[in-house]
This record gives sequence, C-alpha cells and structure tokens, in this order.
Amino acid sequence: MDKILKPDEILEASLVAAADRANSGFVKLLVLAVLGGAFIAFGAEGSSFAAYGLLAEPSTFGLGKALAGAIFPVGLILVVIAGAELFTGNVLIAGSVAAGRVSCGGLLRNWGIVYIGNFIGAMLIAWFIVVGGQLHSGADLLGAVTIKIAAGKASLSFPAALVLGILCNWLVCLAVWLAYASSTVTGKIAAIFFPIMVFVLSGFEHSVANMYYIPAGIFAKADPALARAAMDIGVTQQQIDGLTWASFLGKNLPPVTLGNIIGGVVFVSFAYIAAYGLKKRNSGPYVTDAKSLRDEIRKGWTDDGR
Repeated sequence: MDKILKPDEILEASLVAAADRANSGFVKLLVLAVLGGAFIAFGAEGSSFAAYGLLAEPSTFGLGKALAGAIFPVGLILVVIAGAELFTGNVLIAGSVAAGRVSCGGLLRNWGIVYIGNFIGAMLIAWFIVVGGQLHSGADLLGAVTIKIAAGKASLSFPAALVLGILCNWLVCLAVWLAYASSTVTGKIAAIFFPIMVFVLSGFEHSVANMYYIPAGIFAKADPALARAAMDIGVTQQQIDGLTWASFLGKNLPPVTLGNIIGGVVFVSFAYIAAYGLKKRNSGPYVTDAKSLRDEIRKGWTDDGR
C-alpha cells in the first residue's frame, strides 16, 4: 500500500537524497548523468515525433503542445524510476547546503559533473537521431519542426530565457518533490506526469532538454532538404542563420541554466525549508551518509515543524 508522505516528510526525504548525491563517486555520478541527459532527450525527441504534424500548423499548435506534453514526462520518469542524475533536479541539493547538511564544495562538484554528463547524454541522442535519419520523417516535416523549435529557443532574449527557465524548474523540482511523497512506482509516475506536462505545454525552458532540442536543430539545418522544409513552415533564413553553436552556448544555455537554478532553489527547496523551519547544524563535520543525515534531520526540526 502506498504511504503518502506529508510535506515536512518530503523535505526530510529530499535532504537525505541530497546527501547521497553530494557524496557519490565521480564515475557513478558521470555515468548516471550521461543516462539522465539521454533519458530527457528521449522524452524530447519522442514528444517532437508525436506532435510534429500538429506543431507545424498555427491552427493546431496548442493541440500539438498538449500531445508533446503528454509524451515528454517519460524522460523524468526514467530518471526517477530507472535511476539517473539530472542537473535540474539536483538543484534541490542547495537546500541541504542551506540547512548545513552538505558543503558548498559537494554541491558544486555534483552540479559540475552532472551538468557535463547530461550534456554528453543529450548530445549523443541528438546525434543518433540525425544519423538514423529520423528527422526526414513525414516528408522532412519532423526535421523542419525540429529546426523551428531550436531557432525559437536560440532567439530568446536573456530576460525571457531566464524567466522561462525559472518557471520550468519550479515545476520540474515540484515533480521530483511530489515523487518523494509516494512509495510506489505508480504513485511516482502520476506525481511526475502532470507538472512536467504543464511545463512542456506552457513552453518553458529546460536546460537539459535544450541540450537535445538546439543541437538537433543545428544538425538538421546542415541538411539542405530539412532547411528548405523549415522555410516552408515559416522559419526565416535569418532565424536559420541565427541558429548556431554560439547562440546555443552563449545566448540560450546560460540564462536558462541560471533560471533553472533559481526556480528550483528559491521556489521549492528554500521555500519549504522556510515553511517548515528546519534548523541548521550548529557544529561538527558535514554528514557523509544518509543514515547519519536522517538522524540529524530528525533532531533538527523546530517544535512547530511537524
């Protein structure tokens, strides 16, 4: 039977998981991060494949986003259930730093390794999709929509990318947060599905997903047939020319990543710590294992925190 955790218990569970992640070995972190990037990319490419015909037409665009939103959650479901490391979920480790349970060095080490691993995994899937010829599906329409999606992301202003990144990871971290509440696979899947569906439907920006979407579009525009198909659905030559590695790495990824950090840290992790009054450690070394951390957390609640 599914035991549903209360919000304060979810906070405890998230801090225990954060300590485990912050103290994982390099090889384990990197391998699981590559898998995490690949899993999110699978969700991204699958959602594009399901909805490209609808996304290509203004009259059916909203329906296409809804269909894409129904497919994309498989990425985070794989991360949570199969087991992987995802940068956007791991921003929640900042809560353990604020509570004095994990060091800043442990946080930055985890974020750095996982971010790089996610990039490798997402890029790998983008390359496989291109080499496999999948973007020529639907008489090149899937490739055209892939270019359109990537060009739209690459052309975002810094403020827009930042805000859309905040909104995205507010929902993504809530999906992870809700998954902690359930002890069953079915419950975790249901908890993940709806927040992720809303983020995709709303067009918010996810840094790891963009590690698939934009490289896939850059690869696609190098194919003249796909570039022509993109122009046929309204993508301008200027937009295609603006879709570059420089615009991806310099214009889109930094503000989206920063927004993702703010969304998860401020509006989920710090918000719940503030609400439930978790005390900081007063002294002593940082906890290095989940069992010790669990004991410390139980001591750390304020009298009115339960």
